[in-house]
Amino acid sequence: MKKEHSFSYEIYSDWSDLAIEDQVLVDRAYEAMESAYAPYSKFRVGASARLDNDTIVTGSNQENSAYPSGLCAERVALFHVGASYPKQSVQTLCVVAKGDLIPVEKLLSPCGACRQVMLETENRQTNKIKVIIVNQDRRALVLSSVIDLLPFGFSAGH
Repeated sequence: MKKEHSFSYEIYSDWSDLAIEDQVLVDRAYEAMESAYAPYSKFRVGASARLDNDTIVTGSNQENSAYPSGLCAERVALFHVGASYPKQSVQTLCVVAKGDLIPVEKLLSPCGACRQVMLETENRQTNKIKVIIVNQDRRALVLSSVIDLLPFGFSAGH
């Protein structure tokens, strides 16, 4: 039996073309990226999450010499939401990065562990999480749900 899975997404040539509320998230993610601790990879990542009460929570990647003990920016932000705002839902998650691990023209994407945490967060809520990924060349990829990044993710229902 053959099945298909498809999804849609938007690409913006410059993140300044996003709606103002999303531009604010991009700015906050860039601010968070400045606190990244990335002495080993030199790849700095920032994340920002807008909650349903309009609070913005941020996170940055935190590396550790005892790899893989560090955490990615997405997980730092989402775990902070779960610990500090357990009754709030994440509406939008934005991720930005800077470094030479990935060529500037290549679209960035969260790692598998972050995708799984993002999916778990979405599954705990009653709403989908919009995902904005800003590339190093200022392009922005916008998805309407985390499931589009991880369609066969691990969950209690599977």
